[in-house]
Amino acid sequence: MIIPFVDLDAQYKSIKKEVLQTIEEVLDSKQFVMGKYEELFSKEFSAVHGSKYSVGCSNGTSAITVALRSLNIKSGDEIITPVNSFFATPEAIYEVGAKPVFIDCDPDTYSIKISDIEKLITSKTKAIIPVHLYGNPSPMNEIKALCDKYDLHLIEDCAQAHLASIDGKAVGTFGEFGTFSFYPGKNLGAYGDAGAVITQDEKLLRLSTMHINHGRTEKYEHEFCAGNFRMDGIQAAILSVKTKYINEWTDKRISIAKKYDEILKSKGFKALDVKPNSKCAYHLYPIEVSNRDEVLAHLQKNNIGSGVHYPIPLHMQPALKELGYKLGDFPNAENAATRMLSLPIYPEITDEQIQYVCDTFLSVAKI
Repeated sequence: MIIPFVDLDAQYKSIKKEVLQTIEEVLDSKQFVMGKYEELFSKEFSAVHGSKYSVGCSNGTSAITVALRSLNIKSGDEIITPVNSFFATPEAIYEVGAKPVFIDCDPDTYSIKISDIEKLITSKTKAIIPVHLYGNPSPMNEIKALCDKYDLHLIEDCAQAHLASIDGKAVGTFGEFGTFSFYPGKNLGAYGDAGAVITQDEKLLRLSTMHINHGRTEKYEHEFCAGNFRMDGIQAAILSVKTKYINEWTDKRISIAKKYDEILKSKGFKALDVKPNSKCAYHLYPIEVSNRDEVLAHLQKNNIGSGVHYPIPLHMQPALKELGYKLGDFPNAENAATRMLSLPIYPEITDEQIQYVCDTFLSVAKI
């Protein structure tokens, strides 16, 4: 049995006819950049995710950059954000000249550690960027209350959290902006790079759209210097095809995670803790072990794909050494970085494959 970490081929085969048809339509229309296909997808994504407004952009990193620029975050400003995330989050903060201020994660949910936020707020703090890591919602009601108390901007990094929610309210709608990635391996993935910014404010929608497209008001009139972060028409059209299935695919991911939980948590292994009022989208299924290298090698030997997300906490990245952090500053994130691995999770995985993954994992994994 061969089980890939992510089976993009199985998904493609299930929608191949629709995808090829829509690509042909784009080619015939010559609407290759932004245009009607981006507009259609943005409306569809807003509707299915639960947002008032959405605008497509080039990728998830540029989405964060656009949100920061739209809120006038600049040099000298500080942004509080989790230390356990993909590099794109602080990278976008650097892009606008601001400084990321890292914060540890909760040891069970792996979300931003709420109890540490207030002590990090200074006169230079301008925003908080929580990350809904693995698709598990951060405690947004508490974070929003702190932002309101200290008059801070709130941007939600939802790159892994399509359709995740808290009490039925979509992630990305608690703050001024939510940012998304549609990288091919994401729950809703393009066949190339793509991203989106969502907002509930019409003025912020206009501003972010301008930041995506050269600060334009008209084709040859530019209100300010911005950038080029536009979404391709072909990617938008492909995403429209996939958007019809994202509810079904998300339900399957949740069902698969439950099956993993029933087998692995009952054996004492630690996986994601999802709060009762939260809907986790399960972009990944991470689990902790004390012998990770051995487990990874054993899974590979038995033709099971796996991954590590993420082995190097952001404060230990060479590119960010000037921030002055050291090993030991964020014990929860550092501990997780040495113990966590991710098991295969995608809508097409079968019960038989799940059982095979679990049996193979349990034959060597140690708590």
